[in-house]
Amino acid sequence: MSRTFNSPHRDSWNAPIHNILKAIDNHTQDYFKSGDEWHLQKAQELRKYVAELKEWIHKTEGRL
Repeated sequence: MSRTFNSPHRDSWNAPIHNILKAIDNHTQDYFKSGDEWHLQKAQELRKYVAELKEWIHKTEGRL
């Protein structure tokens, strides 16, 4: 899916968010392979961070 909206402020955060989402996927896959719940915990921490970051981006853009 392509993005329908971007801004100069948001643009600088796109790549880091993308990489964090890949890290979440890696942790999830490693959990299924190993059963090590540490991976689930780290994936959840990253999800929380991304959610907070997106909320901050929206606020700074005046969207909330």
